[in-house]
Amino acid sequence: MRSYQPDLTPPWKKSAPVPEVPAEPDLVVEEVSTGFCGAVIRCEKTAQGPTVTLEDRFGKHRVFPMEPRGFLLEGRVVTLVRPSAAAPTRPARTASGSVAVPGARARVARAGRIYVEGRHDAELVERVWGDDLRIEGVVVEYLEGIDDLPAIVRAFSPGPDARLGVLVDHLVPGSKESRIAEQVSDGYVLVVGHPYIDVWEAVKPSSVGIPAWPVIPRGQDWKTGVCRALAWPENTGAAWQRILSTVHSYRDLEPSLLGSMEHLIDFVTAPGSSPSD
Repeated sequence: MRSYQPDLTPPWKKSAPVPEVPAEPDLVVEEVSTGFCGAVIRCEKTAQGPTVTLEDRFGKHRVFPMEPRGFLLEGRVVTLVRPSAAAPTRPARTASGSVAVPGARARVARAGRIYVEGRHDAELVERVWGDDLRIEGVVVEYLEGIDDLPAIVRAFSPGPDARLGVLVDHLVPGSKESRIAEQVSDGYVLVVGHPYIDVWEAVKPSSVGIPAWPVIPRGQDWKTGVCRALAWPENTGAAWQRILSTVHSYRDLEPSLLGSMEHLIDFVTAPGSSPSD
């Protein structure tokens, strides 16, 4: 019969148990060995074991193994585990980062509108701000370019109850776009934009899985040039769907586009521009 052998390990050398925390999206943790701090983007099952992807405040992504005692949560050591798939919960926030309103019905459309340059712009806006826009009753339409914007604005007849917001690509000083914007801006029309040649560039390269957007020489079709530089098939429609599929929330977009869209939504929904009932 074996005799009892007491555990003589000093208490300070024993590993205290740590809590297991589900790696839910947007949970902010710090990886203990590198000090990398970020929000949980996703968990994945790999041949080497489960991993978690974190995004820091600069938009940088890092993938870490979900090892025991591998993370700090509010200064405390924890073990991250994969969230349970048995009981999915409604997301607390929309793709734009706004607080979700479960069960909310779309509001009757306002007289005001937001115009964007092209179909790709409209699809990107829908992907990220669609829930917010439906709740606010804001309709987004695309123009196929802004060369005729002054005539379009005159035909729209903006006013206190029908504000018009316009999102423009490549809105930089001295550009054709900036000169057109100066012709139409007034108290009931707001034209804002981003500095990129095309809305493709407003998607973070890290989200698309490329180091950076290529620089395309002048005189070349920009989208076709991007496809060539990235060794993608020269099908810009398919390339856009590839890019759009990587956009899951506002975190995948550059700040310049985020700020412009939030500004437009605030302008179109300002007090006094109530929806038509």
